[in-house]
Amino acid sequence: MQKADPVAIVGAGIAGLTAALCLARRGFRTDIFEQAGALEEVGAGLQLSPNASRILIELGLLPALETVWDEPEAISLTDGRSLRQLASVPAGGHARKRWGAPYGVLHRASLQRILLDAVRSEPLCRLHLGSRIGDDPRAAIFEASNRAPAAIIGADGIWSRTRSSLPGAGTVRFSGIVAWRFTLPRIQAAACLSHDRVTAFLSPKAHLVAYPIRKINGFNLVAIVAGGASGETWAMGESAERRREFEAAFEDWHPDLRSLLGHAASATYWPLCTVADGAWHNGRDTILIGDAAHAMTPFAAQGAAMAIEDARELARCMAENPDLPSAFARYEDLRRTRIGRVRKRAAFNSFAYHAAGPVRIARDLVLSFRKPEALAADFDWLYGYGAQE
Repeated sequence: MQKADPVAIVGAGIAGLTAALCLARRGFRTDIFEQAGALEEVGAGLQLSPNASRILIELGLLPALETVWDEPEAISLTDGRSLRQLASVPAGGHARKRWGAPYGVLHRASLQRILLDAVRSEPLCRLHLGSRIGDDPRAAIFEASNRAPAAIIGADGIWSRTRSSLPGAGTVRFSGIVAWRFTLPRIQAAACLSHDRVTAFLSPKAHLVAYPIRKINGFNLVAIVAGGASGETWAMGESAERRREFEAAFEDWHPDLRSLLGHAASATYWPLCTVADGAWHNGRDTILIGDAAHAMTPFAAQGAAMAIEDARELARCMAENPDLPSAFARYEDLRRTRIGRVRKRAAFNSFAYHAAGPVRIARDLVLSFRKPEALAADFDWLYGYGAQE
């Protein structure tokens, strides 16, 4: 394809908007189709590790990001029952120095707004709201934009309709765990919550991640526990039965944390699903990125980061190879290995975070001997991605 040929992107989330900007920087025209009539502020907190923030900086978005995010000084692992710190990975200035880019925490809506403003300011991007793309993406895109796309990028999330048009694409699977998402005003925060770090509180039945969010002047809390599926939806309100299951998972936690969870507001119940391995493209003109292709559990905090990486790599492959099937094949070669490694890291973290009995004792002993710098080095392959370029 030629750069003058239009590229259609289905979905105006983080993956879709980033893809539009990455393609525009390489001279491609894009049409972004979003079924919502307006992009409202949804979601909760988000961690942007250096491998993701580096790409956003390449897009010229750092000044805007610095007005809405915090750069935590460390990422800490803490025992949820005793509040004893088990390990700490330095971030803050160390992240900028070691990995060449910041580690930021912010509200998901803040990032989407920054990306949206950038897309609207980019002459090569056109945004089409209220455009539902069904099981025949090409026909729907032509009807909505009156031009036939040379390529279609499905960035429409885990419940992707674009994926349903690809033979052999992966299927959605419920992971067996759910995320309870809360927010807590800063003035109500207990002493166990640190304003300068991301803290993961661990126990055999559950874990809790907490970090500050400037937009709400408080904390984002995500509690991961076993739970039930809810069908084709992301967030649900809590029920009395779900609340009892949640409280049972934290019954042996430190009283300060139990009290904190009891007073946190705006609880939502998010069943966590993944997309099994399958086809990412049709070998001709349609390809999936982000959660539409490879949604994963959040134990490595890399869902958004992988979508952002996907956007950059796909734009590069398309720019370097005008033959779409070849470009898609090159992209897949690059990303399959990377995604597979991140999935393995998430699976390892899931095992380590919820370790019990002798395994938990061994985990704590090993962590006690690891210095912060050594722990940071373990993330070089993940957070340093793209730095050499």
